[in-house]
Amino acid sequence: MVRIGYLAFAACATFVLPFRTAEAQHGAPDLTGLWAAKVRFGPDIRGPLTLLRSGKAWRADFAGFSLPVQADGEKLSFALPDGKGYFRGSLSSIAVIGQWVGAKSQTSGMSYATPVILQPNGANRWRGEVKPLDDAFTFYLPVTRRQDGSYSAFLRNPERNQGRFIPVSRIEIKDDVVTLIGGRRNQPETTQAQGRFDDGILRIPLGGTSFDFSRVEGETSTPFYPRGKPAQRYRYAEPLQLDDGWPVATVEQVGISRSGIESLVQKLIDMPMDSFSTSQIHSLLIARHGKLAVEEYFHGYHRDQPHDTRSAGKSLMAVLLGAAMQAGVPIHLSTPVYRTMLDSLPPDLEPRKRAMTLEHLISMTAGYDCASDSAPGNEDLMQSQSAEPDWYRYTLNVPMLTAPGDTIVYCSIEPNLAGGMLRKIAGEPLPEMFYRLVARPLKMSNYHLFLSPTGEAYGGGGHQFLPRDFLKFPQLMLNDGRWNGRQIISREWARRSGSALRDLTSAQQYGWLWNSVEYPYKGGKVRAFFAAGNGGQIFMGIPALDLVIGFTGGNYNDPALFIPQQKFVPELILPTIE
Repeated sequence: MVRIGYLAFAACATFVLPFRTAEAQHGAPDLTGLWAAKVRFGPDIRGPLTLLRSGKAWRADFAGFSLPVQADGEKLSFALPDGKGYFRGSLSSIAVIGQWVGAKSQTSGMSYATPVILQPNGANRWRGEVKPLDDAFTFYLPVTRRQDGSYSAFLRNPERNQGRFIPVSRIEIKDDVVTLIGGRRNQPETTQAQGRFDDGILRIPLGGTSFDFSRVEGETSTPFYPRGKPAQRYRYAEPLQLDDGWPVATVEQVGISRSGIESLVQKLIDMPMDSFSTSQIHSLLIARHGKLAVEEYFHGYHRDQPHDTRSAGKSLMAVLLGAAMQAGVPIHLSTPVYRTMLDSLPPDLEPRKRAMTLEHLISMTAGYDCASDSAPGNEDLMQSQSAEPDWYRYTLNVPMLTAPGDTIVYCSIEPNLAGGMLRKIAGEPLPEMFYRLVARPLKMSNYHLFLSPTGEAYGGGGHQFLPRDFLKFPQLMLNDGRWNGRQIISREWARRSGSALRDLTSAQQYGWLWNSVEYPYKGGKVRAFFAAGNGGQIFMGIPALDLVIGFTGGNYNDPALFIPQQKFVPELILPTIE
């Protein structure tokens, strides 16, 4: 889970506009219907980037700027003024391969690293495209008139599900003042936000930003609904063949029931959007025998739009560690944490920390105090504090609860510290290492790695990927670590990572940053391993069926986030596998 960020939506927040009520209108408007608002925060720094070399001097032409480039051998870098972003890259024999780090997102409060490849474009010129992560926030406000004439309403937000933090249950209008009212379960209702009705627009401040809600008229394809309203009848179609490393096939060619898939997708399309807690699926992908056979998107999401993978990104760290080991980086399961991260061990360092190894971090058994929301090792507490911007150092100072290896506790700061060990041993930034060892051979280009305040890729998740690309991770595991004939991670690492090594709960096991669970199937059971993230991000492999499944969703911080793996997979997908 990644903290909410600068918009500062809070569970107890109340937002009221300080204005005087205008004169009464001749008649109160009818607010019944669906209202929608979207604010885009940027970034506007994007587009073609050209690097030019003249002798030993380099310049960058980008976004209206002409800037000197720092050159240190093959290393190249430049920064825009006023913290608008910076580039770092390396000149190879065929291209300049680099990373663009943009300004902090206004919705998450953090920066992201985006790969940028500059191809030769004439003599001493290299040119490529900077495509930073779009930063936008959307609200839907469905309003229904009750029998007594009052209005019921709720807020739905696909990016972060802020309807849970702004618990609206009804809306009132008096003169031109619009008030959103509600409260959490077993708590009294209070004003959640207040705005005004202005010439057919509901102008309501939420989280310090004014959102202008317009009524969505008539039959529509608005992304509030899975596939518009009225919902269309679904007919299966084979996924589009792209140059991204995925071969495609029809469901019949890989032994999946067409009628079963059509029934499943129709259920997703027909899902009633009558609550902020309704299951909201953004994408469904299924591959079997190494071929992508189902690819469907909902609520306005599409194949070229990166999606927040939240804690599913922890499994990315497992893949990167395995790829680094395969490439010869001298890091091992037995590598000690503190002797690696500290130049010298303090004489009073407690024995439990001295005994901690990489394996403890990636199996969630390091023993740090992470077990509660108020624990010093809680991820949200670490990310919200500013006293220690170095999250590796912050984690090293978290007190211990148990000895390493004794107890498994889900703890996001531990895989992040594992990334810190890899960064220090390899001597290479994690974004560059990930591109070189994983993304490039797997043909990934449109992704964004969530960065800590010190600029390192966060090992606890929060990265944004195309669903087609993230689905390659469980497929890589099923392939015993191979992709397109190349051994990315070792066969042993692939199999052990996804194994049921420890009981995380009574029904769910854990390997090395991969979850594991058993499902009933045709009178027996099959075991699945999966990457899981808040909101309903599930990327799963089932070795016995040579099957991979991917879901993305928007049920952040809501029990509905568990529906894909707990209901849809065993009840609607596995019965279609022939």
